[in-house]
Amino acid sequence: MSRAKLSNFLKLSKGIGKKIKYVFIAFSKKKYLLNFFFLAVFFVIYTLIVNQIKFYTKLKENNFNSFLKSNEFNNIKEFIFENLKSPYKKYNYTVENNDTLEKVLKKYNINKNEINNIASGIIKKKLSNIYAGTKIQIVTKEGKGTDKIVSLFYPIDAITSVEIKRNKDEFNITKIVLKLKKKKIVLSNTIKNNLYSSAVAVGIEPNIIVEFANIFGFEVDFQRDIRTGDAFEVYYEQYVDDDNVVRNTGKIIYASMFVNNKELSLYNFKHDNKEGYYDVDGKSVIKTLMKTPINGARLSSSFGIRKHPILGYNKLHQGTDFAAPTGTPIMASGSGVILRAQKYKGYGNYVSIRHNSIYVTAYGHMSKFGRGIRKGVRVNQGRIIGYVGSTGMSTGPHLHYEVLKNNKRVNSQRLKLPSGKILSNEARNKFEVERIKIDVKLAELR
Repeated sequence: MSRAKLSNFLKLSKGIGKKIKYVFIAFSKKKYLLNFFFLAVFFVIYTLIVNQIKFYTKLKENNFNSFLKSNEFNNIKEFIFENLKSPYKKYNYTVENNDTLEKVLKKYNINKNEINNIASGIIKKKLSNIYAGTKIQIVTKEGKGTDKIVSLFYPIDAITSVEIKRNKDEFNITKIVLKLKKKKIVLSNTIKNNLYSSAVAVGIEPNIIVEFANIFGFEVDFQRDIRTGDAFEVYYEQYVDDDNVVRNTGKIIYASMFVNNKELSLYNFKHDNKEGYYDVDGKSVIKTLMKTPINGARLSSSFGIRKHPILGYNKLHQGTDFAAPTGTPIMASGSGVILRAQKYKGYGNYVSIRHNSIYVTAYGHMSKFGRGIRKGVRVNQGRIIGYVGSTGMSTGPHLHYEVLKNNKRVNSQRLKLPSGKILSNEARNKFEVERIKIDVKLAELR
């Protein structure tokens, strides 16, 4: 009996133990899920709080930036600056035509003695040249009645600047020259509209374009010979600063053009202490006269019989007319001595030049003469002798250009001029060596 009871008791104990075990396991699972639930709730709340903080921070930042840009802030800023009453003032001035440094400084109530001291100092150092468009920086200090100069800065050219600083009652005048590195570059393009726009499109500087046109001015008429699809190449020197910014340009070493279905290549070569340009055969490009003494003009009237635009009847037109805007520079077609520079008959302002015993050229209807142009003056080929105008018997701005050969007017556009000088002997050998070196360098840079 007792054994049976004991057996039942043990079975009951085991059953209760299992139930307790199941309860404990279930409770543990519920506790784990509860912990996970609380952790998830915490992260959601944390994310919401962080986003809210970021939102309010961004809102405050935007409000602050809006305030900085607002009229209220500008008014406060101006009020503060006005009440600081700083004795120092900074000015930026852009030089106008006919300005001098003395004229500029007088505009800012500068003491006359200081202006005179600075002017004499920069004149002694040959640093007084300023040009229209130059930016001048001036810092002054308020004085009794007049202001004193603290510092002055202005550029003379692309690489040279002048800095003037006060040292007690004296001024230190310093010439600052930018150190540049020389590099050589080759650029080329196909002409679409005109040489200038096609050259600018590949980054060629304007002064190099003008020099390029002058070099080929004996062989190519840029107003009439150029066609769409013609090509050019130029190898020249650039001077760059430490940031590789082009500050200046040097000489053209090589230039070529493909025009009128033929290629013309020209090389820079120094002969008899003069630099010139020669073709592959060692022939100088320079001739007695240029093909056209003006750039950017349109041939408006050729040599020959025509109806006179003013007189109204047919008459021999003994020159070539180039239409161009008033003020366009006119160049001497060749080197020579000026025979006449004055108003002359229906030509208006007129210049004539004797180049040698055979050729004389004449230029009419100019608006004004070039600087220093007068009878008896010797001019070099390419020098500006005047500017396009409409003086005399003229219906609009243009250049009337004449060529006289043995005192007889001839058609300048059909004139066969003698070819340039050809290098010979030792000069030719030196040229060949230089030409080969240039060709090798060209091949590398292309």
